[in-house]
This record gives sequence, C-alpha cells and structure tokens, in this order.
Amino acid sequence: MGLRHSTTKSFIYAFEGIRTAFRREPNLRIHTFIAVIVLLAAIFFKFNSIEWLILAFTISFVIALELLNTVLEAVVSLVSPEVKPDAKVAKDVSAAMVLVAAIAALLVGIVLFIPKLASLFT
Repeated sequence: MGLRHSTTKSFIYAFEGIRTAFRREPNLRIHTFIAVIVLLAAIFFKFNSIEWLILAFTISFVIALELLNTVLEAVVSLVSPEVKPDAKVAKDVSAAMVLVAAIAALLVGIVLFIPKLASLFT
C-alpha cells in the first residue's frame, strides 16, 4: 500500500491524534502533568545524559502505551458498542498495560531520584 498523502500530512495527522487523545483522555493529561514535574526535577538535579535518556524513554513508553490504550478502547467501542465480556477483557487488559508501565516508571523514578534526594541531605 503506497502513501496516499504527503509526509507533512502524516505529521499533521499524528499531532491531531495527540491533541484528540489529550482532550479525550484524562489519564493522558495526568501522565503528561507528572512528566512535566519529573522533567523539571531532572533539570533541578542536573541529570547526566544517561539519566536523561532513561527518563525520556520511560516517559515516552508510558505516554505511548496510554495512546495505544486509547486506540484499543476506541476500536473495541466501535466494534462492540454493547457491553460484552470479551470487550470488557480487551479494555481492562489494555488499561492494565498502562498501569504496569506506570508502575515501572515509578520504580525507574525511585532509582533515578532517590540518590539525588539523598545527596541533598548529606
């Protein structure tokens, strides 16, 4: 299947998708708010390049999975507007995927920030 539109249009559609998800999904707004706070903390603590890389990957991973969760929930709602057990499983497992990533991100944050916080008190 070939391109039906320009690369520029692809970027426009992608940013539209982010904007739509941001408007529709409160959890995406929460993840973004927390990411901004964490990024500001990383600036304050003067993270090195490896710490920045780990942090950027972790934040991107959670945001990407939140976007994927939004897609899966929309598709499930589209193909199964009525409540069905399998539709519930798909939505619940999709939400669980984001939860697992968020917990992993919390653990990464603990590993990255605890030594920085400890150095403030020594």
